[in-house]
Amino acid sequence: MAAEEERALLGPAGRDDGDGGGRSPGPPPTLPAVCDPRRLPHRLLVLALMCFLGFGSYFCYDNPAALQTQVQRDMRMNTAQFMALYAWYSWPNVVLCFFGGFLIDRVFGIRLGTIIFSIFVCVGQVIFALGALLNTFWLMDMGRFIFGIGGESLAVAQNTYAVSWFKGKELNLVFGLQLSMARIGSTVNMNIMGWMYSRVQDLLGYTGPSTLGLTLMIGGVTCLFSLACALILAYLDKRAQKLLCKEQGKTGEVIKLTDVKDFSLSLWLIFVICVCYYVAVFPFIGLGKVFFIEKFKFSSQEASAINSIVYIISAPMSPVFGLLVDKVGKNIIWVLCAVITTLASHIMLAFTFWNPWIAMCLLGVAYSLLACALWPMVAFVVPEHQLGTAYGFMQSIQNLGLAIIAIAAGMILDTRGYLFLEVFFSACVCLSLIAVVMLYFVNHLTGGDLNWSAKKREKLQKVAANEVEEQERLRRQNEDDLAKLQPKADDFSLRNKYLSRLGAQLPDNYSSYLSTMVHRSVLK
Repeated sequence: MAAEEERALLGPAGRDDGDGGGRSPGPPPTLPAVCDPRRLPHRLLVLALMCFLGFGSYFCYDNPAALQTQVQRDMRMNTAQFMALYAWYSWPNVVLCFFGGFLIDRVFGIRLGTIIFSIFVCVGQVIFALGALLNTFWLMDMGRFIFGIGGESLAVAQNTYAVSWFKGKELNLVFGLQLSMARIGSTVNMNIMGWMYSRVQDLLGYTGPSTLGLTLMIGGVTCLFSLACALILAYLDKRAQKLLCKEQGKTGEVIKLTDVKDFSLSLWLIFVICVCYYVAVFPFIGLGKVFFIEKFKFSSQEASAINSIVYIISAPMSPVFGLLVDKVGKNIIWVLCAVITTLASHIMLAFTFWNPWIAMCLLGVAYSLLACALWPMVAFVVPEHQLGTAYGFMQSIQNLGLAIIAIAAGMILDTRGYLFLEVFFSACVCLSLIAVVMLYFVNHLTGGDLNWSAKKREKLQKVAANEVEEQERLRRQNEDDLAKLQPKADDFSLRNKYLSRLGAQLPDNYSSYLSTMVHRSVLK
């Protein structure tokens, strides 16, 4: 079967037209479009598998948020212990962000690495569910820790597959579709896990750790689905590598911790913006369901729906905002707008009783816009050979901030209540706003390109490309001129050179002639 596929892709083979009994084979059968790695239907199949590769991870990441009331009641834990479930996910990624790409490139390879990380996600979710079934809180923490080991590294593998299969303009669309599928996974979790808990409760006839654990175990089926996608994707990638002689995908990341000392002030301000912004979004969503129930008297289903609106908006708007930022430029202005909008939404939620759908929709739009404008700025302020270190460091301190603030948010809620917690989140966004304003002035004073328009950046990139092309042309011209000045070897010199290699003794004047030729070539 494999040989037939290879012949179908490589074209007609040589025919045996002799009389020795061999018959001339007919034209090889062409592969169906869905089986041909070069054809669009097959690549769309691969794209679908790539998108579903992270579905289970994103679905199960926010299982605690979707079941906050049930988790705290059934496990008899306070809010600080509840938020520790998110902290334990983040702790391993403080370190693994630096090594995920290395493990994929140098140790496992993309195919085996994706399968291993998917297994970590599955095992972590199973242990997390077993901890609930056995009413053992430390086992739940361990499950989230193992889940975190696989979760972030699986996202790196997902992006590596995308780069391997799609190039050029296709790549931006593929990244947007992957992000949208991740948000869909989070949205489905927010809206279905509470209903699933109710169905399990009806089946068992009571609430408690057993009901919670069984619900989490059923949710873990999505992780098994993603593992199946990883296995199928590995097979298709290996098959394409054999048929098309393509190389196995690599992340291309080069991590050097010594590069940290060379980071500019602009890059450090980008790090501050990232940490202070995201710690006011993800922990809030983790605690949001009960907030809407207690303050706005929403039902459990309504609270789940409004808590998921950030992800619902992000799914379609992330590709749209990505295209908008690419076309317009002015990244700092977009980040400033996103941060101000987020601050306004937190203030509305903290100090008013306006319909919270308004504030949450604003938060969803701002969250989508900031992701599209902030993360590309790193590539504008660091050289290409430091990008791996810069992005790894950015993800590392983001996870460190999320781990610390998650626990702090739980403690604040236990001791001070939701109003003080919203003030705390607003203060974090204010720090992010101060960092954005500082970044604007630092960029302006240093002549940076973070706030250039897309047209200006494209124009200067063309000028730079023309300069590089001109330098390359001059270099080649100089090499040609030097080659023309080289003395041409005549028959006499070639004969003497050949004799000297054989060990023949040449007259002194012949040797001095050869030495002179060598000396001239060295000088030139």
